[in-house]
Amino acid sequence: MFAVIKTGGRQYRVVPNDVLEIGKIAGDVGSIVQLGEVLVVGGDTPVLGAPTVAGATVAAEVLQHKRGPKVIAFKKRRRKNSRRKRGYRDEITVLRITEILTDSAKPTIGPRPKREQVAPAPTEGDDEAPRAVKKKAPAKKTVAKKAAAKKPAAKKAEKKPAAKKAAARGKSDKK
Repeated sequence: MFAVIKTGGRQYRVVPNDVLEIGKIAGDVGSIVQLGEVLVVGGDTPVLGAPTVAGATVAAEVLQHKRGPKVIAFKKRRRKNSRRKRGYRDEITVLRITEILTDSAKPTIGPRPKREQVAPAPTEGDDEAPRAVKKKAPAKKTVAKKAAAKKPAAKKAEKKPAAKKAAARGKSDKK
């Protein structure tokens, strides 16, 4: 049995245990939501809706809410120095279709239980449970030692460049 549903302005053909990504809908992760806009219910005797099938719904479990890939809208006008860059990411809900219901029936299948991660049991040779993997400490940056401050030059050394500058000025004036 299959159904064609409409949500978020799009239509999807679904069968039980399908996983699909649709536009964001309200619902907590792990809860069951009902999608009411069923356009077609197929099977041995298909039923077409006008516009929807009366009393038909699709039950789905919310697996996660996430964001889609980046979409960038870049507009440029040549030789005008005009550019606009705008981007966005769609909000997405991931669903697993649990069952297709007709005649105003209510969902019978609940959400699947979450898998719990079980740590492996210690073996006979080990006295302790396995330890968590230690993270490596970031490498320490070496700090460069500051060079010893130079002592100020003698006063005689400071006077000589000043004398040279004066001499250089005198030469340039003579030209």
